Amino acid sequence: FKAEVIHPRGPWRNAEAVEFATLEWVDWFNNRRLLEPIGNIPPAEAEARYYEQLNELAMVASVKQNGLRDSRRGSDHS
Repeated sequence: FKAEVIHPRGPWRNAEAVEFATLEWVDWFNNRRLLEPIGNIPPAEAEARYYEQLNELAMVASVKQNGLRDSRRGSDHS
């Protein structure tokens, strides 16, 4: 981080300028930087996909579990 932002863009006027540059860098690092090991997508997108898949799996598990309950109820009433 220091080699990419702090040293090349200095000298800094005040701490607020450093904080703003840090926020810009963190935004780039998380939302625009492409990582080859995860499919040339930004880390934030990979994280969003991960949680989306977890939610989908939870929904599928819930549907399957409810389906089993319904089929058991039906066999009890036969």
